[in-house]
Amino acid sequence: MDFRTRIQITEPDIFIKHSTELMLFGSCFSENIGIKLLQNKFKADVNPFGILYNPFSVSNSIKRLISGEHFSERDLVCYNGMYHSFMHHGHFSDTDKQVCLEKIMERFERAAGIIRNAGLFLITFGTAYIYKWKDNGMLVSNCHKFPACRFQRSRLQVEEIVEEWNEVITQILSINPDSKFIFTVSPVRHWKDGAHENQVSKSILHLAVDSLRNGFAGSVYYFPAYEVMIDELRDYRFYEDDMIHPSPFAIDYIWHLFAEAFFSCETREVNREWEQIRKAIFHRPLHPTARSYKMFLEQTLQKLELFSDRHPEIECEEERALLKEKLYKS
Repeated sequence: MDFRTRIQITEPDIFIKHSTELMLFGSCFSENIGIKLLQNKFKADVNPFGILYNPFSVSNSIKRLISGEHFSERDLVCYNGMYHSFMHHGHFSDTDKQVCLEKIMERFERAAGIIRNAGLFLITFGTAYIYKWKDNGMLVSNCHKFPACRFQRSRLQVEEIVEEWNEVITQILSINPDSKFIFTVSPVRHWKDGAHENQVSKSILHLAVDSLRNGFAGSVYYFPAYEVMIDELRDYRFYEDDMIHPSPFAIDYIWHLFAEAFFSCETREVNREWEQIRKAIFHRPLHPTARSYKMFLEQTLQKLELFSDRHPEIECEEERALLKEKLYKS
C-alpha cells in the first residue's frame, strides 16, 4: 500500500552532462538546484542578479546580459545609507557606492561571457506579481525595503508573460539554436499575497509555462517541482519552521527526481563517485595531526587525480589545491 500520491515525471529527450554550460535564473528553486549542481561539479552560473521572483525581472536580466550593456552609478539608488540596484538582490547592496557597483559588474561580466554559449537555461518563476517604481515606471526586481507607497503593484497576465518570453527564447535560439530551456514554478507560496491571490498567481505562471512548452516543442521543457512539493510532499514535516519553504530533506528529494529525469546513468555514476571524494575532502578529523589522517589525505588526493584523469571536462583545481594545503599542514 502506498500512502502518498506520486508525481509521474515524463522522461525528457535531453540529458545534462558535466560539460554542459548551464545558466539558472529565478527564485529559490533555481538557487537550491544551482547549489546542488555546483557541488556536483557541473558548469553552472547561478542567478547572476541574485534571486528573482517574477517572469519579467528574469527576462530583463537575460536581455541585459545579451546586450552587454554595463551598469553604472546611474543604475544605483541610495536609501538609509545603502546603495542598491533595483535589478539586483540585496546581497549586491553596500554602504559604499563603488563596492556595490564592483560586485554587480564582476558577476555581470562573468555571466555575459557565458550566456551566448549556454546550452541549457533553468528558469524558475515564483510569482506573477510585479512592482514598478512610481518615479519612472521602472520594473524592480527587489524593493530593498523602500516604502511601499513608492511602488505600483500589479499582476501579470498569461498573455503578457508568453509574449515576453517568446521574444527572449527566440533571441537566445537565434544565438545558439541548440539551447534548451527547463522551466519550473516555485513551490514556495507567497503567503503575503494572500492564500487565494497566491493560487491565482501560481496558476498564471503554470499556464504561461505550458503555452511556452507547446510553442517551443523540443526546446522548452517543464519540471514539476511545484507539484512534487505541494502534492507528493504535502506533509508539514517536509517544510522549514516557517511552514512555507522546503526543508533540506525536501530539497534533496526534489534534486534526486531532477537528477533521475535529466541525468544519464553515466552522469549519475560520476556524481556518486564525486560525492565520495567531496565528503573525504571536507571531512573534519578528530586528530588532524595524526599520521592516519595524513594517509587519508594522500589517498583522497590519489582518488582525486584518478577522477580528474578520467573526467577532464570537470574542473578540480580548487579541490586539488585544498587537499595539498591540508597535507602541508598535517
